[in-house]
Amino acid sequence: MSIDRRSLLVSSAAVFGAAAAPTMAEGPAAGPPVAPVQPVTETLFGTAVTDPYRWMEAEGAEWKAYVEGQGAYARRVLDNIPGRADLYAAVRRYRTAAPSVSNFQIGGDHIFSEVLPVGAETSKLYVRKGIARADRLLIDPNVYAPSGSHASLDWWAASPDGSHVVFGTSPGGSENSTARVIETESGAFLPEVIDRTEDAGPNWAPDGSGFFYNRLQPGASPDNPDKFKLSACWFHRLNTDPSADLKVLAKGSSPEVQMADVDSPSVGAAPGSNVAIGRVSSGTQHEGALYACSLSAAGAGRPDWRPICTPVDEVTGVQVHGDDVYLLTHKDAQRYKITRTTAARPASQAVTVVPESASVIRTFAAARDALYIQDLNAGLGGLRRMAFDTGAVTQVALPFKGSVSDLYADTLHDGAWVRLGGWVRPPVFCRVGPDGAVVQTDIQPKLAIDVSPYVAEETFATARDGVRVPLSIVCRRGLARDGRAPLLMDAYGAYGATTDPGLVAGWLPLLDLGGVLAIAHVRGGGELGEDWHLAGKKLTKPNTWRDTIDCARHLIADGYTSSRKLGIMGGSAGGITVGRFMTEEPQLAAVIIDQVGVSNTLRTEFSASGAENIPEFGTVTDPEGFKGLYAMDAYQHIRNGTAYPSVLLTTGLNDPRCPPWEPTKMTARLQAATSSKNPVLLRVGTDDGHGIGSTRSQRDVETADIIAFLLWRTGDPRFQPKADALR
Repeated sequence: MSIDRRSLLVSSAAVFGAAAAPTMAEGPAAGPPVAPVQPVTETLFGTAVTDPYRWMEAEGAEWKAYVEGQGAYARRVLDNIPGRADLYAAVRRYRTAAPSVSNFQIGGDHIFSEVLPVGAETSKLYVRKGIARADRLLIDPNVYAPSGSHASLDWWAASPDGSHVVFGTSPGGSENSTARVIETESGAFLPEVIDRTEDAGPNWAPDGSGFFYNRLQPGASPDNPDKFKLSACWFHRLNTDPSADLKVLAKGSSPEVQMADVDSPSVGAAPGSNVAIGRVSSGTQHEGALYACSLSAAGAGRPDWRPICTPVDEVTGVQVHGDDVYLLTHKDAQRYKITRTTAARPASQAVTVVPESASVIRTFAAARDALYIQDLNAGLGGLRRMAFDTGAVTQVALPFKGSVSDLYADTLHDGAWVRLGGWVRPPVFCRVGPDGAVVQTDIQPKLAIDVSPYVAEETFATARDGVRVPLSIVCRRGLARDGRAPLLMDAYGAYGATTDPGLVAGWLPLLDLGGVLAIAHVRGGGELGEDWHLAGKKLTKPNTWRDTIDCARHLIADGYTSSRKLGIMGGSAGGITVGRFMTEEPQLAAVIIDQVGVSNTLRTEFSASGAENIPEFGTVTDPEGFKGLYAMDAYQHIRNGTAYPSVLLTTGLNDPRCPPWEPTKMTARLQAATSSKNPVLLRVGTDDGHGIGSTRSQRDVETADIIAFLLWRTGDPRFQPKADALR
């Protein structure tokens, strides 16, 4: 199990997803609505900061009318781009070439997989009994969809023997989960229903009698800044009333446990061990505190927690095997190492069993026979095995070079499972045996896509300070590097997250039209280890957008594109990246795509998810935090009379991570400030959130909108509206 708290501002970027779905209302005839200016000025640490649209943060009736008008106008403009409908059909065709399989788990002799079937709008949970058997539908989240909306499968976990599954669903991309339990064989539901389980992170007791889970405090509304404070970890025993659940880990529940209001507690255990591990995660900070007690005491609600490590030990993951506790840490090892201790010894007494190497250790999992270690080296994945009996670490030979993801193992079975893939390589799930042999399975059906016309390149761009920044480039074979290709470059750079190679099926229509897709692995991410993350965090955050600028210049110099053909895209925390790219170098790119983007970092802290992101971005309550946040704030760096490029922003009105008022304020400010005639559009999803729970159609429509907008604004004659179409 990992101690990482969920990333509250996750990327919804080019490769792996999209954000808000469109409202289909008719647009206004003359143009977007104009927002009233009601400036608020405050002085923070000697700096006067004026906010012309602070009133939008209340999201009242006037704001609602404004955002609906913006969404209607954007929809009309996008629908009038010639070729957009054909793009949507092409995106749809590529993305429905086969079912898409994501999460995976073994329970007893059951194999569970989360699948987006061909023709379906949302992912469903399937189960098969043995690898050779056919999948059977177990959970369809749309059973819980409100009228006129959709529901998403937010999370799920099967019991160790596979007899039960606990799962959470939420409506309209809200991530406001409700937990239920289903019997695998009969499909019958247990009577308990548990609300406020948005970040449940369930872990089953090894005997399958119940599960540990996190539950939010009662009474906090979705937009309340205190929403995630004072959550608690409970133990729920099957077929009992949730009101009788036992509180196992929470602030004030134990004198040995140190917790802040915003910290998130969880508890886990592994079959074959009597050790329960308590985890305290501080917002989005990777490094957490670990505690141990006996499993029997935790299950009885009487844990006697003993500290294993604190955040200063820089531990980001933990696995338990028998009496041994294995820790993933970057302390004195920026590319990570694995150490071993026990529940009775603190991390300071742990011994190193897998030392730091040239590859970054992204995660690891304990099987019955060995630890399986997922590696990353500048975007390419690897897999190693550390045998428990000898301690020997060996490389697992994989069928092809690409990404390694969805690593799964458990202490009831030998071996592991992984998914392999690439930018232009269809994914495949593989079974890794205890002898290191890798067998490809049919868990992921073959895709009916011919990928032979496409090629992917892994290279580096040199940043202004001499640092080499990994850069992935995907295009059709034989592309002429004459600077005339439209190019869309995605950049994120936050939380130490990585953008790993994965089939870019939905973006192949852009490549078919002569375009290029690039992914800049800029500082702030984790592609090159924890130092890479720290080099784009808080006061070093300018490296993130300046790396993006330097990657853009590299692509132009290499003949892939030109400034008038270049688009830059970032989602969520990537909104900082693209927003500051645009405000620092407004003439370098023709198009900016800002998906559910963080734009106003001086105010993000006052949203529901704001406090949890302080470890990554800082706080306005101290001078250094203010300095860093002000530097990141694209909204505050917009200047009147500047010729800004064409901009497409998106938001979802159910977004629990980046509040809709942020993209709305950014839109109003840009529309008022730009001196160019380039459009600034706000694409609004009325039945969507941050993109996590979007339907297939919502993702496909947005992808088509983005490609059409890019090709229109970079001059492709096939995508130029008639002169009167946008009036």
